[in-house]
Amino acid sequence: MTPSALNEPWTGGWCPWARRVDSPNFGPRPPHSAVTLVVVHSISLPPGIYGGDEIERLFTNRLDWDAHPYFQQIRGAEVSAHFVIRRDGELIQFVSAHDRAWHAGRSSWQGRDNCNDYSIGIELEGLEHQPFEPAQYETLSRLIHAARQHYPIQQVAGHEHVAPGRKQDPGCAFEWARLQQLLGWPADCFPPR
Repeated sequence: MTPSALNEPWTGGWCPWARRVDSPNFGPRPPHSAVTLVVVHSISLPPGIYGGDEIERLFTNRLDWDAHPYFQQIRGAEVSAHFVIRRDGELIQFVSAHDRAWHAGRSSWQGRDNCNDYSIGIELEGLEHQPFEPAQYETLSRLIHAARQHYPIQQVAGHEHVAPGRKQDPGCAFEWARLQQLLGWPADCFPPR
């Protein structure tokens, strides 16, 4: 990706350098709801297995629930995120950033409920307690930087911060200080450490 690609317009809320895979799992944002938050998640399907197409299948309602015993635990889930960043840094977009993806569930950030209404959800392929790849941090920082040019994003939080006690991702292996350094944002844009 060239530096100029970061500045390309997001037509209809779609990042021009992401591979587009449309998910049906989204809805409209509430009227006058500004996108001010990025929520970082982690996912792998089955847990700890990387590189397959199961995440794409889950987010497009095409996952074979009988293909792995773990899938029975999530059978029937209709979920999505705006973006997934694979282990090699590949960026996939499932939902327009203009729309409300179904990623955070019951959630609250700094006294404001329903984070899906005002956030962009980004999934990193990985597990909560395993290190993420340098390429993922690079893509994540570039994506957040580009998104901030189109939306009034003020903060970044983890799923664990907006749904404490219910979710643990991206988890203790995620390097918040590294993301802060890559973005060059002040500490109050991130969860307290």
